[in-house]
Amino acid sequence: MAIGRPKSDLVLSDEERQTLERWARRPKSSQQLALRSRIVLACGDCHSNKQVAADLRVTMQTVGKWRARFVVRRLDGLLDEPRPGTPRTIRDEQVEKVITKTLETKPEHATHWSTRGMAKATGLSQTANSRIWRAFNLQPHRTETFKLSTDPLFIDKVRDVVGLYLNPPDRAIVLCVDEKSQVQALDRSQPLLPMGPGQAERHTHDYVRHGTTSLFAALDVATGKVIGRCHQQHRHQEFIKFLELIDERIPERQGTSIHLVMDNYATHKTPKVKRWFARRPRYHVHFIPTSSSWLNQVERFFAEITEKRIRRGAFRSVQALRTAIEDYLDHHNRKARPFAWTADADLILSRVKKVCKRINDSGH
Repeated sequence: MAIGRPKSDLVLSDEERQTLERWARRPKSSQQLALRSRIVLACGDCHSNKQVAADLRVTMQTVGKWRARFVVRRLDGLLDEPRPGTPRTIRDEQVEKVITKTLETKPEHATHWSTRGMAKATGLSQTANSRIWRAFNLQPHRTETFKLSTDPLFIDKVRDVVGLYLNPPDRAIVLCVDEKSQVQALDRSQPLLPMGPGQAERHTHDYVRHGTTSLFAALDVATGKVIGRCHQQHRHQEFIKFLELIDERIPERQGTSIHLVMDNYATHKTPKVKRWFARRPRYHVHFIPTSSSWLNQVERFFAEITEKRIRRGAFRSVQALRTAIEDYLDHHNRKARPFAWTADADLILSRVKKVCKRINDSGH
């Protein structure tokens, strides 16, 4: 004769069994949900509560609790119920009002909303507006810049240059060439104060300007090495001298071609420069679209040298600046690593297409 309370029949459907097995073995499931799923699966295999408790090392009361909940509420019975707490004081309509007002309006006599300004406009607290903005990743205080190229051959040039980066021709050397013009030799009006614990390095906001120089650079896409030379000016005469330096540094080998990626600066298209290229058939020039300097990898090197060596430096003469640049080039080339270009032409063009759609009816 059976002893104790009778157990409720627990029969699992195929769909319920698959869901429970997924919850039990999924790495991102909580430990509580995984244990409850294993309990119900074991009970569904006609095991007694005592045997399930022994196999899973839990109490019989725990097995009975989740067995009974599953019988009544099925899968929903295994999930945690909402925890008690302070009821919400901000309604969904108020949240929607804040989001809509942030995205579609601007405050009077201002260009963007602040949390306190939005609090006055909506009647919510400054903290509540701040939480809503964080929840929806809204940042009215931030702004970024962009510019779309109007080059009629934009698509063709993008595919041409990106193709060189991702799949260059056999035995081809791809060089990204450009000038960093008007690099200023700046010296602070007072000595720098060095960094200390809890104190950043400090320098005066004003400076003494000792002159400028222009850095001509050619980045080898395959190796990351840079051929560089500083000149006082950046005319076509200096550009031809730099091309002569490239020609000297890269000896001519049979079957080897040199592909130069350049922008549309007038210096690169003068008659003398065109004649220089015409006399040297191993050179092939690829122009990036207008307003698309981000497509020229040497710009990434210019950003690196500016951040690491020039911006926070103090130079008392142009010669000191040129020496610092040349030392940086030598150091860079000793441990050169190429930049990893991952975006193909289709990805770039699809992103440009999205921007065009967003601003199509902007009135510009």
